[in-house]
Amino acid sequence: MKCRHCQAALHDVFIDLGAAPPSNAFLRPEDLAQPETYFPLKVYTCAACHLVQVDEVQRHDALFSNDYVYFSSYSRSWLAHARAYVEQATQRLGLGPNSLVMEVASNDGYLLQYVQERGIPCVGVEPTASTADVARGKGIETIGEFFGAAFAQRFAAERRRVDLVLGNNVLAHVPNINDFVAGLRDVLAPGGTVTVEFPHLLQLVQQCQFDTVYHEHFSYLSFHTVQRIFAAHGLTVWDVEDLSTHGGSLRVWAQHRDHSRPVGASVAAMLQRETDAGMLQPAFYRGLQAQADRIKNDLLAFLIEQKRAGRRVAAYGAAAKGNTLLNYAGVRPDLLPYVVDASPHKQGRYLPGSRIPVVAESHLREHRPDVVLILPWNLRDEIVAQLGYIATWGGRVATAVPHLQLT
Repeated sequence: MKCRHCQAALHDVFIDLGAAPPSNAFLRPEDLAQPETYFPLKVYTCAACHLVQVDEVQRHDALFSNDYVYFSSYSRSWLAHARAYVEQATQRLGLGPNSLVMEVASNDGYLLQYVQERGIPCVGVEPTASTADVARGKGIETIGEFFGAAFAQRFAAERRRVDLVLGNNVLAHVPNINDFVAGLRDVLAPGGTVTVEFPHLLQLVQQCQFDTVYHEHFSYLSFHTVQRIFAAHGLTVWDVEDLSTHGGSLRVWAQHRDHSRPVGASVAAMLQRETDAGMLQPAFYRGLQAQADRIKNDLLAFLIEQKRAGRRVAAYGAAAKGNTLLNYAGVRPDLLPYVVDASPHKQGRYLPGSRIPVVAESHLREHRPDVVLILPWNLRDEIVAQLGYIATWGGRVATAVPHLQLT
């Protein structure tokens, strides 16, 4: 196997989580009689460019189907994040009615709706029909294709180049990262700006966020590596922001190499921060497996203890990261009988692998579990505030990552 960016041979295992079905391949009731397709979930580190990557590249359309069930608009905190970004980008870049904004992986229009509100022309690129249809229902032009260099060149030739092209939590999702970044360059107008957000590999390792490893995430990214990939395709990063989203993310701002916006001090500072953390050394990438095993064992021991004591446990949030955790730990409905989720697109289905049913939040009020295990720990504060009512019957909240916590 060779690195997807630099083609160096891959030998160093970052983490091996066995085999699992795709984390967003939720099952309908009629699917339960059929076997699921499992894929290896083994991740390697490139010793040359430090790109961390899964070893099994599936067809993109097998992971992001027309029936894709992740809709961004069901998180209030994520909507607030999107609105704040649009305000910042509009002011920082001077966007207006003569500009054109493109979002890659625009989902259900969660972000472009705020661009549209400001009277700024925009277009989304979203291959999953289920989410794209919702965006179109909001009046947002949405092109139902995968993004890459060929698409970007065609769009630029048939329409125009864009003043801002953005991608939130998509860079990690593309199997051909070189083609994707080349597309960002090719669709970008002279003087235009690229922004991408991605979970920071530094936080993944330091906070033991192994459950963010799943098949839809082909890459796990440091700032060093992203800057290198962008530079290889003629893009210069001129700013980087540290974000709290998804357990710790980065937002990079980039331009064509031949444009003159000065590179901010944040770039050198982030490179130094990663260097000081050891991210250029092999040892940095070697401790996650043991931490994942500890989290798995602690969760299993906790669930078994609750069951023996006659206490009922439910889960909240049918998130992809939760599926990684539950499948690696071997949790099944005997220990966790149901998971609550706010999205009606997931309700009535079953988690892949574990086959735990997904239900509406009304089940919590009806069944009054003793403990609610929050699977999307990155939304813990939002969910805890939402679930304040469980205290009326003595209910408590638990999280498993980075360590088991019961409050």
